[in-house]
Amino acid sequence: QVQLVESGGGLVQAGGSLRLSCAASGRTVSTYTMAWFRQAPGKEREFVAAIRRSGSTYYTDSVKGRFTISRDNAKDTVYLQMNSLKPEDTAVYYCAADRSLAYYSSTYYTQPSVYDYWGRGTQVTVSS
Repeated sequence: QVQLVESGGGLVQAGGSLRLSCAASGRTVSTYTMAWFRQAPGKEREFVAAIRRSGSTYYTDSVKGRFTISRDNAKDTVYLQMNSLKPEDTAVYYCAADRSLAYYSSTYYTQPSVYDYWGRGTQVTVSS
């Protein structure tokens, strides 16, 4: 079993930056595809970014050029660097892990249902 714990959320002004971390425990996640999702009040959970074990990355269009996902396999930790934050980025951010070793299209990784493990989330609030 894998446990994921997010940290780094908080309150920031528009234009500011935050760095989220997701620490995994229970077993190594170095071969897993890791992702960040977010959910704003009254909205469905939406894909933000994913990183494969190869290092390939994928982003939703609204965060391209502003957010960067990365991983440190030695620490079993995934990061989400968020720059130029906007009020519409306000949400609870969740870390997720897909244990499958198969390779799929980028669209596959945007679906919450494919992920096997989830963290409890960290709140990000961007004030205008």
